[in-house]
Amino acid sequence: MKKYFLAALILIGAQVQAQVNWCDSISYTTQPSQTLVVIGDAGSLSNIVDSIDWIWQACNSTTCYSGNGANVTFPYILSTDTVKLCYTALIYVDTMTYFCNRCDSIVYDQNSYSWVVFNTSNPTGIQELSNNTVIDNKIYDIYGRELLTTPKGVMYIQNRKKYIKL
Repeated sequence: MKKYFLAALILIGAQVQAQVNWCDSISYTTQPSQTLVVIGDAGSLSNIVDSIDWIWQACNSTTCYSGNGANVTFPYILSTDTVKLCYTALIYVDTMTYFCNRCDSIVYDQNSYSWVVFNTSNPTGIQELSNNTVIDNKIYDIYGRELLTTPKGVMYIQNRKKYIKL
């Protein structure tokens, strides 16, 4: 019985195919120039897929510019701008279309004469907050007005809890 079970598992396992994440192979580079030039890089996917369409958008603080194709130049983006650069890569494989999206903030580095990713999404510090709840036994009505005595038959709030005294 164990042999049949093992054989069934092997046959089922042979039917399982690896899942391919097409977007893991998609990236881009920039040319070392003051004008923003981006180049889509599909790596080894170029030999596997039918085709790839690139859609780009580069935004500075006032305007967004768009472009299509693997190589795009954004002449109106200045080297003094902080740029939000986004792309969508449409990957066509057989009858399927896969969408890959990515956005980065990039800046021009005057020392290396190149555009570099300015990553603002990583935390630079974490500080634990403590809950400083004050228990002062003050009494408030439901409108937030402080009361001097406990009311009867009316809802009141004391130490962040609701009460009704009968």
